Amino acid sequence: MESNRTLRYLTFALLYFTQGTILGYFASLNALYLLDRGLNMTSVGIFGAIALIPFVIKIFLGMLSDRVNLLGMGHRKPYILIGLAVQTLTLLAVPAVDPGKKFWLFVGLAFLLQLGMALYDTCTDGLALDTTPEAEQGRIQGFMVGGRAIGTIVAASMVGLLAQKVGWSSVFYTLAALTLLPLPLVLRVREPQREAAQRFEWQAFSAFKHWPVVASGLFGLVVFLVIVGGNQLINPFLTQELGINLAQAGMVTSLWGVGIVLGSILGAVLLKRGKDLRGTLAMMALVSLSLALLAVLVRPAVPLAAAIGLVVFFGLAYGSAQTVVFALCMRFVDARIAASMFAILMAFTNVGQGIGMALGGKLADGMGFGTTLLIFAAIMALGLPFLPALFRRREGDAGVDA
Repeated sequence: MESNRTLRYLTFALLYFTQGTILGYFASLNALYLLDRGLNMTSVGIFGAIALIPFVIKIFLGMLSDRVNLLGMGHRKPYILIGLAVQTLTLLAVPAVDPGKKFWLFVGLAFLLQLGMALYDTCTDGLALDTTPEAEQGRIQGFMVGGRAIGTIVAASMVGLLAQKVGWSSVFYTLAALTLLPLPLVLRVREPQREAAQRFEWQAFSAFKHWPVVASGLFGLVVFLVIVGGNQLINPFLTQELGINLAQAGMVTSLWGVGIVLGSILGAVLLKRGKDLRGTLAMMALVSLSLALLAVLVRPAVPLAAAIGLVVFFGLAYGSAQTVVFALCMRFVDARIAASMFAILMAFTNVGQGIGMALGGKLADGMGFGTTLLIFAAIMALGLPFLPALFRRREGDAGVDA
């Protein structure tokens, strides 16, 4: 791996940046795109849940990466390149499929796109775990979450205008081009030789017998159920209450992304200076408060600028939540199955996302956006029972306790 720390961090940031460009589309326009094609929020939720399945099953991609040095190029780099290629090619194919007429074909393309993303995502995480000292884990997660947020900002600020001024096809072609940005740095990567302690062993999976490891995954499930399920509702909510257009939706998501960048910094600070447990509790409180404020204060009479301020605050909470959850999960990973184990822990978060998106879509159709956001704010309390296991050192537990 690149010995220059700046270039190493930049490589991880750019790989997460390209994920962020897709997130920017899904966060700002996908729901509006599907609604514009005659679908309802229930269909949007189903689409989101199915499209996330590759991230739930990416444990198998992690195991492949941990075990197989592909073509002698390494355990991470070749898989990252394949994932980027799949994402690019899928994006080029998307404009030919109308989701209103061929919904399941569109879902299939989205599934393939997410499969490519899941492949390079889990291998990027594995590379970070392979090369990042424990003392830098909070910082590297800050770069990753921040890089993804900047990708969201760039994509959201562009795709709304492109969709409105040029057309939807230009959105997907632009996302395909942005996918290629990390390629030069990935091609520079030379993976370090694996030490004996890092070689794949099936017995390392016994770490999941320990409650703190499982608790870290379940905690991530709850947090991501809330933040992703709530986030899916924001632009449709603003469209309903304030009548925002596509360009404004992109702008809102861009500013939400600014909040995430700030939140990625805040999350690292909370873990470092907040004695971890207090920092995690502060993060949970921020998420619930931001969703409750959106639910209560966004009304037709509210100025758009005030609503955007609330969205930025939610972005701050969202970014801090991601950073805290990812950094906590890194502490429980066994180096012998780094990508596999982290992928399993991330699968918990992706199950949470799928549940949150499906639940949010269904509740929004039946109860309205505001009530659904309040329900998500309350659900965050379900994460509290898992905290004692995460912040208590126990003899023989896998990983490093907080």
